[in-house]
Amino acid sequence: MITKTYKIEGMTCGGCVASVKKQLDESASITKAVIQLDYPQAKLSFDNEVDIETLQSIIHKAGNYTIEQDRSGTQNMKLPLPEKNIHTYKPLILIVGFIAVVSALSQYPSPSFSVMIWVRHFMAGFFIVFAFFKLLNLQGFANSYSMYDIVAAKWKTWGYIYPFVELALGLLYLTNIAPLVTNLSTFLILGISSIGVIKSNLDKRKIKCACLGDVFNLPMSTVTIVEDLSMVGMSLIMLLQNRIL
Repeated sequence: MITKTYKIEGMTCGGCVASVKKQLDESASITKAVIQLDYPQAKLSFDNEVDIETLQSIIHKAGNYTIEQDRSGTQNMKLPLPEKNIHTYKPLILIVGFIAVVSALSQYPSPSFSVMIWVRHFMAGFFIVFAFFKLLNLQGFANSYSMYDIVAAKWKTWGYIYPFVELALGLLYLTNIAPLVTNLSTFLILGISSIGVIKSNLDKRKIKCACLGDVFNLPMSTVTIVEDLSMVGMSLIMLLQNRIL
């Protein structure tokens, strides 16, 4: 028996998984099909290997999905998501904490402490560091992000562009270039991103959070909502501050 792993593009919900699996299970050429939504992937077993064109024609009956062989070198499904507790989110808490402390120390030894400068430096560090983790495995991030982001779910390319947008925003905050455009962009981009995060939490979907890319196996939770909305709030504060000034 031959077993191979494939990536399936276009699945966004449990109904998609059920439709694709139904078509694969009904095919006489496929012995076993294991489909997973968290990272669109199919693990297929057959007595005689089936070419990709045939597989594409099978899943096309279920909808507008595309399939290709997973050449990432792994034949295993993603690890199950851990429980939602403080230990699970320890990497995220530590990273945010380090950024906050370094942002505060960046004003030393100034005799006065500026909250607005701290906010700007924090946002710069946040975007640059989080973009770094996403870029370590760009494809893995894009796959996870498309599971809940309302833009990436419709336009997969956005998942590949987003880390570079974060990096650009981080550099703009660091250099304080075009603060009005920078803050407005952050408000809109993170605000839209928050919609998918909030919806996934309300639907109680057990999916992976892509905030730190594919490096850490973090489940989606209210922590992600707080993270996104905090950045939206900071950008709004800076927008109001710039307008006052």
